[in-house]
Amino acid sequence: MTRDPADLTTADYLDGAHEMTAANRPYLAHLLAEEAAQRTTDPATAAGIRATFPDPTTTREETD
Repeated sequence: MTRDPADLTTADYLDGAHEMTAANRPYLAHLLAEEAAQRTTDPATAAGIRATFPDPTTTREETD
């Protein structure tokens, strides 16, 4: 693992997003995926990444 965030690749951010999803950390997964999407040059790929890791604050349902 690198210590300089500038050295991280899109794949590194996606790997982190998957790890955070597995650890039940959806907000961190979303943030990492958003960074991966921003680093992607293909708009369709970026949209796919965003669809896979939606913002949990907009998808959360309130319960009593």
